[in-house]
Amino acid sequence: MIPTHAQDGFTLLEVLVALAIVAIALAATLRALGVSASGAHAMQQRSLALQAAENRLAELRLLRAFPAPGRTVEPCAQGPLALVCEQEFQRTVNGSFRMVTVRARLAQGPVLAELSGLLSSLP
Repeated sequence: MIPTHAQDGFTLLEVLVALAIVAIALAATLRALGVSASGAHAMQQRSLALQAAENRLAELRLLRAFPAPGRTVEPCAQGPLALVCEQEFQRTVNGSFRMVTVRARLAQGPVLAELSGLLSSLP
Protein backbone atom coordinates (compact mmCIF):
# COMPACT_ATOMS: atom_id res chain seq x y z
CA MET A 1 0.00 0.00 0.00
CA ILE A 2 1.19 3.51 -0.82
CA PRO A 3 0.93 6.09 1.97
CA THR A 4 -1.44 8.90 1.20
CA HIS A 5 0.80 11.68 2.61
CA ALA A 6 3.98 10.89 0.66
CA GLN A 7 6.15 13.86 -0.45
CA ASP A 8 7.89 13.95 -3.77
CA GLY A 9 10.25 16.87 -3.01
CA PHE A 10 11.31 19.59 -0.59
CA THR A 11 9.01 22.27 0.72
CA LEU A 12 9.68 25.91 0.03
CA LEU A 13 10.60 26.46 3.68
CA GLU A 14 13.21 23.68 3.60
CA VAL A 15 14.80 25.14 0.47
CA LEU A 16 14.91 28.62 2.01
CA VAL A 17 16.54 27.30 5.20
CA ALA A 18 19.14 25.42 3.15
CA LEU A 19 19.88 28.57 1.11
CA ALA A 20 20.26 30.64 4.29
CA ILE A 21 22.76 28.12 5.71
CA VAL A 22 24.77 28.14 2.47
CA ALA A 23 24.74 31.98 2.39
CA ILE A 24 26.03 32.18 5.97
CA ALA A 25 28.79 29.68 5.18
CA LEU A 26 29.83 31.65 2.07
CA ALA A 27 29.84 34.93 4.00
CA ALA A 28 32.08 33.38 6.69
CA THR A 29 34.43 32.04 4.02
CA LEU A 30 34.69 35.44 2.31
CA ARG A 31 35.41 37.11 5.65
CA ALA A 32 38.15 34.59 6.41
CA LEU A 33 39.72 35.16 2.98
CA GLY A 34 39.62 38.93 3.50
CA VAL A 35 41.31 38.68 6.90
CA SER A 36 43.93 36.32 5.46
CA ALA A 37 44.72 38.65 2.54
CA SER A 38 44.94 41.64 4.88
CA GLY A 39 47.29 39.74 7.20
CA ALA A 40 49.51 38.70 4.31
CA HIS A 41 49.72 42.30 3.07
CA ALA A 42 50.62 43.57 6.56
CA MET A 43 53.28 40.85 6.90
CA GLN A 44 54.78 41.84 3.54
CA GLN A 45 54.95 45.48 4.65
CA ARG A 46 56.64 44.58 7.95
CA SER A 47 59.09 42.30 6.17
CA LEU A 48 60.08 45.00 3.67
CA ALA A 49 60.34 47.57 6.48
CA LEU A 50 62.69 45.28 8.41
CA GLN A 51 64.84 44.87 5.31
CA ALA A 52 64.96 48.65 4.90
CA ALA A 53 66.02 49.10 8.54
CA GLU A 54 68.70 46.39 8.21
CA ASN A 55 69.98 48.00 5.01
CA ARG A 56 70.18 51.43 6.67
CA LEU A 57 72.08 50.06 9.67
CA ALA A 58 74.48 48.18 7.38
CA GLU A 59 74.97 51.33 5.30
CA LEU A 60 75.83 53.38 8.41
CA ARG A 61 78.38 50.76 9.44
CA LEU A 62 79.93 50.55 5.97
CA LEU A 63 80.22 54.35 5.81
CA ARG A 64 81.86 54.20 9.26
CA ALA A 65 79.38 56.90 10.27
CA PHE A 66 79.65 58.27 13.80
CA PRO A 67 76.98 60.99 13.92
CA ALA A 68 76.32 63.26 16.87
CA PRO A 69 73.46 62.26 19.17
CA GLY A 70 70.07 63.22 17.79
CA ARG A 71 67.52 62.20 15.21
CA THR A 72 67.45 62.17 11.43
CA VAL A 73 64.71 61.15 9.01
CA GLU A 74 65.26 60.13 5.42
CA PRO A 75 63.51 58.11 2.74
CA CYS A 76 64.42 54.42 2.55
CA ALA A 77 62.21 52.90 -0.13
CA GLN A 78 62.13 49.13 -0.26
CA GLY A 79 60.43 47.34 -3.13
CA PRO A 80 57.07 48.95 -3.86
CA LEU A 81 56.92 50.72 -0.48
CA ALA A 82 57.89 54.36 -0.04
CA LEU A 83 59.23 53.96 3.50
CA VAL A 84 60.78 56.57 5.77
CA CYS A 85 63.61 55.64 8.13
CA GLU A 86 63.98 57.54 11.37
CA GLN A 87 67.41 57.15 12.96
CA GLU A 88 68.00 57.98 16.59
CA PHE A 89 71.62 58.23 17.73
CA GLN A 90 72.50 58.07 21.44
CA ARG A 91 75.70 58.27 23.42
CA THR A 92 76.87 55.17 25.27
CA VAL A 93 79.01 54.73 28.38
CA ASN A 94 81.98 54.09 26.08
CA GLY A 95 82.57 57.26 24.06
CA SER A 96 83.83 55.21 21.10
CA PHE A 97 80.38 53.81 20.43
CA ARG A 98 76.99 55.21 19.47
CA MET A 99 73.71 53.40 19.91
CA VAL A 100 71.52 53.75 16.82
CA THR A 101 67.86 52.83 16.55
CA VAL A 102 66.37 52.70 13.05
CA ARG A 103 62.58 52.81 12.75
CA ALA A 104 61.03 52.16 9.33
CA ARG A 105 57.48 53.26 8.61
CA LEU A 106 55.21 54.45 5.86
CA ALA A 107 54.94 58.25 5.65
CA GLN A 108 52.70 59.40 8.52
CA GLY A 109 52.05 55.77 9.41
CA PRO A 110 52.88 53.52 12.35
CA VAL A 111 56.34 52.04 12.83
CA LEU A 112 56.53 48.78 10.90
CA ALA A 113 60.02 47.73 12.01
CA GLU A 114 62.55 48.83 14.60
CA LEU A 115 66.17 47.76 14.75
CA SER A 116 68.94 48.79 17.15
CA GLY A 117 72.68 48.45 16.89
CA LEU A 118 76.03 50.02 17.68
CA LEU A 119 78.28 52.23 15.57
CA SER A 120 81.96 52.60 16.38
CA SER A 121 84.52 55.31 15.87
CA LEU A 122 87.33 52.79 16.24
CA PRO A 123 89.31 51.89 13.12
